Amino acid sequence: MSSAATAAALYAAAVSPAQLTGAVPEDAKERRHHLKGKKGFQNPWDSFRDQNGWNIGRAMIWRHLTGKSNKPDTSPPTVPVHAPTFLPSRSTQSLRATWLGHACYLVEFPSGFRVLFDPVFTHRCSPFSWMGPARYTKAPCQIDDIPMVDAVVISHNHYDHLSHPTIMRIKEKHPEVHFFVPLGNKRWFEEACGITNVTELDWWESRDIRLSLSQAKTGPKSGRDIIVENGSDSESTARSDSGEDIVATIGCLPCQHMTARTPFDRMHTLWASWSVESGGKKVWFAGDTGYRSVPESSDGEDDYGEKYKSLPHCPAFAQIGDLRGPFDLGLIPIGAYDPRFIMSPMHANPKDAVNIFVDSKCRRALGMHWGTWVLTEEDVLEPPKLLRQALAEKDILEWGIFDVCDIGESREFADTMDKL
Repeated sequence: MSSAATAAALYAAAVSPAQLTGAVPEDAKERRHHLKGKKGFQNPWDSFRDQNGWNIGRAMIWRHLTGKSNKPDTSPPTVPVHAPTFLPSRSTQSLRATWLGHACYLVEFPSGFRVLFDPVFTHRCSPFSWMGPARYTKAPCQIDDIPMVDAVVISHNHYDHLSHPTIMRIKEKHPEVHFFVPLGNKRWFEEACGITNVTELDWWESRDIRLSLSQAKTGPKSGRDIIVENGSDSESTARSDSGEDIVATIGCLPCQHMTARTPFDRMHTLWASWSVESGGKKVWFAGDTGYRSVPESSDGEDDYGEKYKSLPHCPAFAQIGDLRGPFDLGLIPIGAYDPRFIMSPMHANPKDAVNIFVDSKCRRALGMHWGTWVLTEEDVLEPPKLLRQALAEKDILEWGIFDVCDIGESREFADTMDKL
């Protein structure tokens, strides 16, 4: 980040029901993902096989005891990490995405709208600072280095996607930011964080957010509005270059996953993917998701081979593509998938990710959910390798179509509608 001196101008962020919500599935009113007669949620598709934490733990321990497990080597070099470069103003002609590790992306829209997805900047993704998965690649920056954030979008409450220390730092650094969370998560933000700028949504619900510049001025606060650089003032306000308010539409959409922060709140809150549209560009953040559930008998085999190719896959992504697509950019998970018979209901592997990319009608995509913490058994550099193979099998180009980038690297996407 530059050493620019900053001062802030207040703006009002107004959230309202979306004027253009997009189409909704005919069965959405049935809310089959809501548990009937009790609190909580479920995956309503044949593609999901429920596995509780105890069963997963026992299976992983057994693999370790029998010598079947793999301990990934995290010795450098692994994934390159760069200090990110963020735009000093809201002026950009292209859609711009910066990978900040694991599932965290900062996306800058041509309208000036800036959204941060699933930010976790702590060393461990754990309820404890002294135990749990530790980073094998360092965080490319900290919250204080990000000059402007208008919205934070959370996919679900697992610790590798929702960090209390990170959220509290966002609250301090960007106090006007608005949080968008799946149903049931608002209470945690209010009670654990003291944050009230929160909108929680169910699947297929949408909201508009409008940023309007206030005339009131204040001292240094969030560093988001007036930026003084190289001796000159340049406005980076909540208005676009044309002087109009910035408007974005944010939609909560399905994915196949689960939630829990303790042993006692499993599936009590919803999980989601998200769409964000602003300035004529549309992004789909897949969150954390599975695509199919493969049986233990497939262990060591190609679970897309003849024997298993007819396994049910999650229909939600084709619905999203048909009803809300196409998308200029998809942010799609490609890691934390091995062993498949344990992880497949919750975590896509690269072949799943390519199918999700096609189903959801994304014109471009970047991979995520890899390269940061060891959560599963695949080698740390295997996801991009298998992604290239999966794309080749479908005759889809990797570079510029469905790609991976270094941590801290930014990619720009312009004229995606004209190129595919």
